[in-house]
Amino acid sequence: MPLTDLSLAECREYRPDLAVPEDFEDFWARTLAEAGAAGTAGADPVVTPVPNGLALVDTYDVTFAGFDGRPVRGWLRVPAGAAGPLACVVEFLGYGRGRGLPHENLTYACAGYAHLVMDTRGQGWSAAPGATDDAAPQNAGCVPGFLTRGIESPETFYYRRVYVDAVRCVAAARALPMVDPDRIAVTGVSQGGGIALAAAGLVQGLAGVLADVPFLCNFRRGAEIAGQPPYTEIAAYLRLHADRTEDVFRTLSYFDAALLVERATAPSLFSVAMMDPICPPSTCFTAYHRYGGPKDVSVYEFSGHEGGTELHLAEKLAWLRRHLG
Repeated sequence: MPLTDLSLAECREYRPDLAVPEDFEDFWARTLAEAGAAGTAGADPVVTPVPNGLALVDTYDVTFAGFDGRPVRGWLRVPAGAAGPLACVVEFLGYGRGRGLPHENLTYACAGYAHLVMDTRGQGWSAAPGATDDAAPQNAGCVPGFLTRGIESPETFYYRRVYVDAVRCVAAARALPMVDPDRIAVTGVSQGGGIALAAAGLVQGLAGVLADVPFLCNFRRGAEIAGQPPYTEIAAYLRLHADRTEDVFRTLSYFDAALLVERATAPSLFSVAMMDPICPPSTCFTAYHRYGGPKDVSVYEFSGHEGGTELHLAEKLAWLRRHLG
């Protein structure tokens, strides 16, 4: 797969101006205040052990109050018999992927961490099934997928609900007796990486952020140059609704992880793939350059959207040992 974006040298220098809505801070302060109020009733997560057929890892079904107090599901996996408090990795999932089955995704628990995987509302139709509904109706004319769902307004946009779910998920992790609330890192690949970056900007006191080939960064450039979905959903929508172009990008700007990360303070590790047609490397570097806390980046020059795969996972485990213990 050839390069389809800027060279690595150009990406390292790429620092585009991004439009910031005048009420950006007020919007998120209000949104999070409303999320806190919605989560006060039954705020503690409901945790239920489930059989997984494994001897070395225990799995729990976790339900917590997400956006508007609606239930969001997840899996908590811990080393068998662990009482804690354990350092915790909160993971957000890639586009279309649900939380999967109780016996999947065991690496972090096998490494000694509590591992809380958040189901992404309304998703779970691609590589793994989900269990969390998105009750909001689809707007007429939205492109199949999620990037134009509720695009008419920041108040109704799909990722407003997802980002609030992510904030509430970290709060749920902190409420778990077996988790050390001061040693929580967030991570994810692609969509999950973008959600992790958004959480880094919206949640105080995280111990680490690991974002791999992150989606949801620099939406306009993604819509202009990405060769494969999901950013192409924006372009498809605007082909039919050219008169809404500025309004669409204004809505998206409230949810640009490259803007939210300016508020982040936790140490971070990014990964970027230079031959990625889904999350172009310049969009990932946009977020990296604007990240507010300590940061490092691993670059995979000849990888597509798969990124560094197992090689990078080994690097993440070493990074977690240094930062979480």
